[in-house]
Amino acid sequence: MKWKNIFKTAFKSILKARMRSLLTTLGIIIGVGAVIIMVAIGQGAQRDIENQISALGTNLIIVYPGAMRVGGVSQGAGSFNRFTMDDIDKLTKESTYLEGVSPVVRAGGQVIGGSGNWSTSIFGVSTDYLEIRDWPIESGDFFTDRDIRSRNKVAVLGKRVAENLFQEMNPVGQTIRIRNVPFKVIGVLSEKGQSASGIDQDDMILAPSTTVLNRLAGGRFINFIFASAVSFEKLNAAQEEIQTIMRESHKLRPEDDDDFTIRNQAEITEAASETSRVLTLLLGSIAGVSLIVGGIGIMNIMLVSVTERTREIGIRLAVGARSSDVLIQFLTEAVVLSLVGGIIGILISFLIVYVINNFTNLSAVINPAIVILAFVFSGAVGIFFGFYPARKASMLNPIDALRYE
Repeated sequence: MKWKNIFKTAFKSILKARMRSLLTTLGIIIGVGAVIIMVAIGQGAQRDIENQISALGTNLIIVYPGAMRVGGVSQGAGSFNRFTMDDIDKLTKESTYLEGVSPVVRAGGQVIGGSGNWSTSIFGVSTDYLEIRDWPIESGDFFTDRDIRSRNKVAVLGKRVAENLFQEMNPVGQTIRIRNVPFKVIGVLSEKGQSASGIDQDDMILAPSTTVLNRLAGGRFINFIFASAVSFEKLNAAQEEIQTIMRESHKLRPEDDDDFTIRNQAEITEAASETSRVLTLLLGSIAGVSLIVGGIGIMNIMLVSVTERTREIGIRLAVGARSSDVLIQFLTEAVVLSLVGGIIGILISFLIVYVINNFTNLSAVINPAIVILAFVFSGAVGIFFGFYPARKASMLNPIDALRYE
């Protein structure tokens, strides 16, 4: 009954000054809501990045060319390229942990066909490419090993390229010109969307690697290598196997550094997720400052309340109330203000996250642990910042309090 009376008295005191109580809790409302929303946006971005990286392919491993050093200064990844088709053949024949290997030869240019023209990227790949990327064909077919050996001029269009060149027409069977070289369209890829780096994966054309290398790229080196491990558990073993085979292929001595860089899907995901986690922590920390500001607001208002209710405190002490009773009463009022503000902040954050997910291009994921933590922290803020005003009230001299005007 004692605690029931304490909470009843606290609510009565709060409701006597509704507007002041609302303004007092505003800092807590904003703080709790901001923490939940910022963390939700950060975790939503992390989930989107992980989904985009997963969409890159199945158990993906990417091998990049190494870096050239000029005057002791690195020219950046990819500046020293020694990748050839011999590397692809050696990886295909000698690997035991790889399910597929594909060269990637990149060329760009203007594409003319259908009812328009379009500037895009052309990638020369092998028949394993679609399986590595887990990318189905929407219509038509993919080229074959025979097309690669014969350097046939056939092409598979990305969804965006097909829409821009042929609009409503079926592009399969049509002829396009890439840098004035005619290619027959044999298929259209299904829609893939943007990559984790923001590149439109549908804005590309796939063609046999030998054709692109000899007809469009004009060189003997391939840009990078895509491979797929037999399973996710074998990613690291497959990566080590690729390193061994590539060093043999490039005739590197034991003391020589690798002239290539290998990244697997797990490493890419972890790197991107770590960046997102740091961003989420930063956003949450900045939003958490609002809770501290809200706590200071509660302390200020409680100090004003103690001053206004000095005579009331004197009467309570005069009729037998203990100092601890006064302290508990004012501390309860501060905690109730904080917790009510926390509940309102949580409800508002849920509403805003719903709006974000349904009416914007962003995504937000509410973490129940963060909601509970924000609510508990709002109560802790009430205790911490409410203790000083409550203690000040409990330490008043009854006679001086009764004389206070």
